[in-house]
Amino acid sequence: MFKVLSGAWALLFGMMLLQVGNGMQGTLLGIRGEIEGFSTFAMSLIMSGYFVGFLFGSRMAPEMIRRVGHVRVYAALGSFISSIMLLYPTWTDPWAWGVARILIGFCFSAVYVTAESWLNNSASNENRGKALSLYMIVQMIGIVSAQGLMIVADPGGFVLFIIPSVLISISFAPVLLSVSPTPAFDAIKPMTLKQIYYASPLGCVGMFLLGGVFSAQFGMGAVYGGKAGLSVGQISAFVSSFYIGAMIIQYPLGWLSDVMDRRLLILIASAGVSVGAVAAILFGGYFPTLLMAAFIVGGLSNPLYSLLIAYTNDFLAHEDMPAAASGLVFINGLGAVAGPLTTAWMMSVMGPSGFFLYIAILGAATSAYAAYRMTQRRTRVVDPVENYTTVMPSSSPMAVTFAQVYDVDVAQEEEAEDAARLGAA
Repeated sequence: MFKVLSGAWALLFGMMLLQVGNGMQGTLLGIRGEIEGFSTFAMSLIMSGYFVGFLFGSRMAPEMIRRVGHVRVYAALGSFISSIMLLYPTWTDPWAWGVARILIGFCFSAVYVTAESWLNNSASNENRGKALSLYMIVQMIGIVSAQGLMIVADPGGFVLFIIPSVLISISFAPVLLSVSPTPAFDAIKPMTLKQIYYASPLGCVGMFLLGGVFSAQFGMGAVYGGKAGLSVGQISAFVSSFYIGAMIIQYPLGWLSDVMDRRLLILIASAGVSVGAVAAILFGGYFPTLLMAAFIVGGLSNPLYSLLIAYTNDFLAHEDMPAAASGLVFINGLGAVAGPLTTAWMMSVMGPSGFFLYIAILGAATSAYAAYRMTQRRTRVVDPVENYTTVMPSSSPMAVTFAQVYDVDVAQEEEAEDAARLGAA
């Protein structure tokens, strides 16, 4: 672990600051939109813009890196992100914010692709798993820390927009001034969506539905808080609960996925998401209960991302796992684009409780489909099963792909060791 930190501390520190800035802007726009009197539908379009940009950025970033290199892409898009942060309070118009969210989603996606390929290059086969784990922990720390900064100034002013702009500007300095060499970039050609669906219908459907759940949390959580009459401090605590739950439950759920039928675990976890959302609807008027419900929803829904990828991998050859990762992330992104729009419509019909009702429906749908698939395909016995690699829904396809590459390397090494032991016997 210390070896990983010594070789990649600049990148990890920079990514943590970047996540602080990204986490702040998502929550801050939801609160500021309420102050400016933007409608729920307008805010949903604004929030969806991030995921539209992220989707396109994930696809276009590899070609940009191949043409001009990591450093230029990292520095140029970082400057755009910092500038857009300052434009939000200067031009408080829904259409301007919508365009800005598309641009900032594109920039963040491309920056993540760049940084994650850099991280993968700086790690070795022996410590790549630790590097990925550290990266996910850093992401969580950044997002949760961002919510704590929301109470340091008035969201109706400029200061809270200046803070993430400054942090994002600073985040690029450790990386760009680092002596680490820039990596060679070789993107992996993805499988077709039809091929991935044929391999695992549950993986594809689950990833699409989960995209809606994640984008509702990340994009509309603060909007829900504003409509529900929560204070800025309460909204910050509410949004933090989703990610704190994910941080705590991610690894225990990963351990369970390696010792039991993944479909059953997907069924139970998605049903738990639905139960937590229903509890928020029924008892959310009591703030501690609302925080606990958010903890459960976030804690069970975020690990489902890794779990669905691992389940899909159970039906793929080792060499196909990295290729399928990009397709699964794309499917998740399609669901994420529709999430804020559908959430806004349900909130306009039912009030703030529509936010959790949408999550409850998606959780129940995932659980029901998992139950259905259990009747259509026998349990696949995978020995060893252990191919669950922790990744976050906020990661780019590059991080997911590298996680699968690492998983494939480990599996091949274990197979070689088993073959050597059998030969010796």
